Amino acid sequence: MSEDNMSNIISSCCASCGIAEVDDIKLKECTDCDLVRYCSDDCQQEHRPKHEQLCKERAAELRDEILFRQNESSHHGDCPICCLPLPINGEQPMLSTCCSKMICDGCEYANFLRQCEENLYLQQTCLFCRQPPPKTDEEADKNYTKRIAANDPVAMRQIGNMRYRDGKYDSAFEYWSKAAQLDDAMAHFDLSLLYEKGEGVEEDEKKKMYHLEEAAIAGHPDARCNLGCYE
Repeated sequence: MSEDNMSNIISSCCASCGIAEVDDIKLKECTDCDLVRYCSDDCQQEHRPKHEQLCKERAAELRDEILFRQNESSHHGDCPICCLPLPINGEQPMLSTCCSKMICDGCEYANFLRQCEENLYLQQTCLFCRQPPPKTDEEADKNYTKRIAANDPVAMRQIGNMRYRDGKYDSAFEYWSKAAQLDDAMAHFDLSLLYEKGEGVEEDEKKKMYHLEEAAIAGHPDARCNLGCYE
């Protein structure tokens, strides 16, 4: 029997009790690897001592596969107008506080030409949500507060940046942690620096590496560079 056929048989049976996936019996994969499947939580717990070492090795392999995968977009995401990846290096487009979106320079320039042709250049509005730009820092802060209430990770990260610049590391950690939970790559990178320097938190090598890897997986170039230096 070939290895592929043997693998198919194994994957169609519970790794603990051996029951096959038929009719109303549904198997679920191990929560950490893709090597085995189980018919119940009890079977998974019973089989854990036999599977634990192999599971850890495979989980590490899967983690590396994700870590070294080339991202289709940048860690900044895509321009919401033309849907092209935003630039990784160089001067970044300005962030709109009203909607937490960054518009690429090409779309900004195209909109500027349209406004000139239609004599609309005096009516400045956000290219994405059409809201007028804030006139004061207080208005910008109110926009961020609204975006945070809407669970926007970009706004959370921006407020975290402000708190960090003011030396309020505990508050920065709180905002960056919330943004990181929503998969914000730059928040993960910022958290890795906090754990490295011990600012607002205790120095923790394991947590630093975790956040660096999460940022690298999302395509953050500095995180990937730092991981390469550690290697």
